[in-house]
Amino acid sequence: MGLTSAAYRLGVFGGAFDPPHLAHVALAGAAIRQLRLDELRVFPTGQAWHKSRALTAGEHRLAMAREAFGGLPQAVIDDRELRRAGPTYTIDTLRQLRAEHPQAELLLVIGADQAEALHGWHQSGEIVKLALPAVAARARPDPDAPPFDAATLPGGRYLSVELPPMPVSATQIRARVQAGQDITALVPDGVASYIARHHLYSNT
Repeated sequence: MGLTSAAYRLGVFGGAFDPPHLAHVALAGAAIRQLRLDELRVFPTGQAWHKSRALTAGEHRLAMAREAFGGLPQAVIDDRELRRAGPTYTIDTLRQLRAEHPQAELLLVIGADQAEALHGWHQSGEIVKLALPAVAARARPDPDAPPFDAATLPGGRYLSVELPPMPVSATQIRARVQAGQDITALVPDGVASYIARHHLYSNT
């Protein structure tokens, strides 16, 4: 399915961003360029219903998201999911955006792993009615993962975002910090400085 020519194109890019890393930034930038977005809303998640571990405090993840994405044209950091009480569901955010931008074309920017898990998200059938998935099929933290299986997507419709494989994950970064190892090649400079300054992910 192609993009319409006149609609305001609003990208939706959510994640724990615990911490945001260079693959996140690369995906955001590629989505802005390739999907010709008028705006990319970046949403640090609030209380993630699907995460088994406790996330770092929202104020830190919001600050790191601003460091990571603040320099991208069209990127807007939106903190509404952090302010929302109870579990965070993408469908609630999309419904709010649809109410605020009734004429916009909503595009849900996700990596391959997220896309293949989308069928398990809360009200996934409604999600794909409100927003067309824009999938970076090669954006996986595991370089040996199998090719993206589009058949797993609810509704079967999606746009592609071309991005080279970038085997980096937030889990890997947190482990490196805890082990006292360097992360400057994995995260934006401002994020590395913020992590060090606030002693995130370390035992000190």
